[in-house]
Amino acid sequence: MRILVTGAAGFIGSHYVRNILGGAFPGLESARVTAVDKLTYAGNRANLPDEHPRLTFVHGDVCDAELLRELLPGHDAVVHFAAESHVDRSIDSASAFFHTNVLGTQTLLEAVLTCGVARVVHVSTDEVYGSISDGAWTEEAPLLPNSPYAASKASSDLVARAYWRTHGVDVSITRCSNNYGPRQHPEKLIPLFVTNLLRGRKVPLYGDGANRREWIHVEDHCRAVHLVLTKGSAGEIYNVGGGAEHTNLEITERLLDLCGGDASMIKRVADRKGHDSRYALDDSKIRQALGYEPAVDFGRGLAETVTWYRANPHWWTPPA
Repeated sequence: MRILVTGAAGFIGSHYVRNILGGAFPGLESARVTAVDKLTYAGNRANLPDEHPRLTFVHGDVCDAELLRELLPGHDAVVHFAAESHVDRSIDSASAFFHTNVLGTQTLLEAVLTCGVARVVHVSTDEVYGSISDGAWTEEAPLLPNSPYAASKASSDLVARAYWRTHGVDVSITRCSNNYGPRQHPEKLIPLFVTNLLRGRKVPLYGDGANRREWIHVEDHCRAVHLVLTKGSAGEIYNVGGGAEHTNLEITERLLDLCGGDASMIKRVADRKGHDSRYALDDSKIRQALGYEPAVDFGRGLAETVTWYRANPHWWTPPA
């Protein structure tokens, strides 16, 4: 089997590729991977093996239709992680988000259609649903994105649906809760706070820290993507939850404890524009239909993540 993975040098994409190459996914033990990544600030070639007999790395952009038409023939599946994904950056400048996330998805799916690739998984986010005060979003919930990032991902989801409905492309969509784990870029909450604390710097906590998120370890997310790739149905959406819901303040307090800090290391900052209060997913569909269940305990996963950042300062420390 040959799989093309976009955004393969990013946080989640690189974990997915490493799992394939390491034989972690049943049925893909001999799969060959074409890893495509534009290597923007969030993509790191060091996230992938330098060499592997089943890995081909391509420095490229999902908006490059000619490149995709050259690469895709002979591939059995595409897993599409590539995206601009930081909410704050999308608030400051949204154009790159719509270019990559919407046009990139359309360009990729058009190339998939042209080249006759049999299977696609489009990886999305719970943020497309917007905020929910109580309960949890199901896959039938309306899309009510509140940030430019979330709007660009909701738009890309609709592009994927259109290529399934109009052209019959065998594409499934996953919508996942907040990921954490090793090799996540330090712009995101957990690695930002960890790396700040390890350098003796304060952590910038938005508002009162009451915003709630559901967390999932990147390894659990990758296992869910594998299940959707191999067992999911065309045109279907699968929510992927982690089951660990915490306020941002609770996460901060846990990280202070793990890094040996105290409340004096918290710097309260003005809240983010349009900051969603709470995300929560009902992931009973993927659990019942595909047998998904998160395996990484949040407390253990968070402690191991802090340990990784502490042991790998060369990965996250800016060059002098």
